[in-house]
Amino acid sequence: MRKLQFELNDYYHICNRSSDEQKIFFKPIDYARFLFSILFCQATIPFFNMGRQASYFVRHSVFNISTTTIEEIHAHRKIGLNAFAIMPNHFHLLVQEKQTGRVSAYLQRIQNSYAKYFNTKYKRSGHLFQGPFRVVPVETDEQLVYLSAYIHRNPRGIKEWVGKELAYPWSSYQDCAEKNRWGALLQPGIFLNQFAEPKSYKNFVETSTAKLKLKNQSPVQNLLLDE
Repeated sequence: MRKLQFELNDYYHICNRSSDEQKIFFKPIDYARFLFSILFCQATIPFFNMGRQASYFVRHSVFNISTTTIEEIHAHRKIGLNAFAIMPNHFHLLVQEKQTGRVSAYLQRIQNSYAKYFNTKYKRSGHLFQGPFRVVPVETDEQLVYLSAYIHRNPRGIKEWVGKELAYPWSSYQDCAEKNRWGALLQPGIFLNQFAEPKSYKNFVETSTAKLKLKNQSPVQNLLLDE
């Protein structure tokens, strides 16, 4: 994929897969570690306790972060996180560039951090991901809506989660269709505001032909990033 010039305040679909397309998230603590990164690395505030935070999340389904820290991250964030799905061998993000050049820096930080953790824990070496990341700009409100549905339907690809996508803890679907677990750290309003209520969005996701719709929208057939 060609190198993309990010534009301030524009929205982007980001995806990356493991280098050999094998699982890179085995246990809940692996998912929790990456989830912590994508949420709390939106600002350049350093964190030194990711392992403890991941363990806390596995036990309590929340991160042990103060409201003050969350407010600081929100006030100084360099990117905006709008939707996400962490899958066994890849991830999808919908993000907004809020400061020039920061989406790339954000992806580098979260991927390098997880690769270092994973290689140490599972005693391996070498590249964990296929490349820096794959990215495509989202150009219309309609694309934002369908892309969010596509991202949130991803867990249907996991056998044990078919029909239970709303309960999948490693995506932002439940945060959009029910209660937002992350407050200001997740901002889905850019597509949720196109629906009268969360229930309407949930119905849209569950009945959506998002993948087909996005495929047919020239010139952005590659918006899905997994074809």
